[in-house]
Amino acid sequence: MGKWLLVFFAIPLWGQSAADWKTVLDRLDKLERENVELREQVKTLAVRLGEPAATAPAAPTPTLEERVAIQEERTSEQAQVKVESTHRFPIRLTGMALFNTYFSGPNASGDIFTTASPTPSRNIGGATFRQSIIGLEYFGPTTFGGGQIRGSLFMDFFGGFNDNGSNPLRIRTANLEIDWKTRTFAVGIEKAIFAPREPTSLATVGVSPLTSAGNLWRWQPQVRFEQRMAVSDATDFTAQVGLIQTAEDSTVNGLGTPVYDGRGGLEGGFERRRPGLEGRFEVAHRFSDKRRIEIAPGFHVSDSHVLDITVPSRIFSGDWLIAPFPKLEFTGAFFKGENVQHLGALRQGVTILPNGQPIPVHSIGGWGQLAFNPGGKLMFHLMAGVHDDRSSDLVGAERIGQNRIGAANIMYRLAPNVVGSFEFMNVRTNYLGLGWRLQNRFDLGLAYQF
Repeated sequence: MGKWLLVFFAIPLWGQSAADWKTVLDRLDKLERENVELREQVKTLAVRLGEPAATAPAAPTPTLEERVAIQEERTSEQAQVKVESTHRFPIRLTGMALFNTYFSGPNASGDIFTTASPTPSRNIGGATFRQSIIGLEYFGPTTFGGGQIRGSLFMDFFGGFNDNGSNPLRIRTANLEIDWKTRTFAVGIEKAIFAPREPTSLATVGVSPLTSAGNLWRWQPQVRFEQRMAVSDATDFTAQVGLIQTAEDSTVNGLGTPVYDGRGGLEGGFERRRPGLEGRFEVAHRFSDKRRIEIAPGFHVSDSHVLDITVPSRIFSGDWLIAPFPKLEFTGAFFKGENVQHLGALRQGVTILPNGQPIPVHSIGGWGQLAFNPGGKLMFHLMAGVHDDRSSDLVGAERIGQNRIGAANIMYRLAPNVVGSFEFMNVRTNYLGLGWRLQNRFDLGLAYQF
């Protein structure tokens, strides 16, 4: 039967001319080209949708009901990860649940210490969650000049001394900024503008790693302006200047511990809050995507008021990041100046001479860290820092001439958002008249990042 049908349809073609045959063949060629183009378009669309190009089918257009179902599913997924404020601007919850268990030998001054105690004490050990961090990151609308409003607020539970669940919540850092393409204006509570870098540790989070050993870490209220510019395709320059509020709450060498007067000042000691001017100027050069160098000098200028006498605080600083190889980074900072205690250094920035004259204590210090990531889930950090005060500016046998801290940690990513850590820290403190005191600390940490 099929043979007779073929003959039946072929009979009319016997009488076709050569021109007619050419027309039919041209139409067939055109249809074939259109089919090829259509297949290529389907492949391109499949790649954009993330499907394998060779297997992507030419799916039919979804019905209205199907589109509504898909949209409801996507909305449900977004609701699980997005939080909105009452003004319907997005807020993201972030932070870290951090568990630490630690052991410290004699001369420890607490579960987290930055100097070795001058007098021997018993071994200290324990466990805590109080270094956990809760953060909010928020994103607002655009404002004048196309600036994007954004900010953050980070808190922890390190403000108290009780490990049994009654630690008060403490603000760590917070900021609110307007970010344009090449400049940023910000207000908040942050590290000093001229000392932004941090070592990496899960053992000391309530206070920054290498505190009192070269890392000027204290979070302070500030307002700052940042200007960014491209020097070349691979080189950038960033300038930051700002005003900060210092926290003049340390003891005064030779005076004892000042007493708060309840009006924001101190009886017989520091005026508690003072303004300061800071700046930092960074040059960054990229050799490749994973090889770069960043170098930045900086400064701090302020005046402390002690016994109604002005004591200057003048500091010059420098910080750097050097990544010579994709898996290795060397970061650090140094400073040199006078009266640096209000920035999170050793709390002996001013000395009262026997004649009652306050003088600034001259200091020099710095820290460095090598970070090595061999690939995969393992990370190594080796860090060390020193703070050295000029001995001739100090009075008293228990004043600290020099403080050194060295630490090493190994971190392993157990899951995409779970990190385990083991860290060893060694603290050496030189007390004038007493000599060196040594303290070791061992810490196991487990962090769940969210």
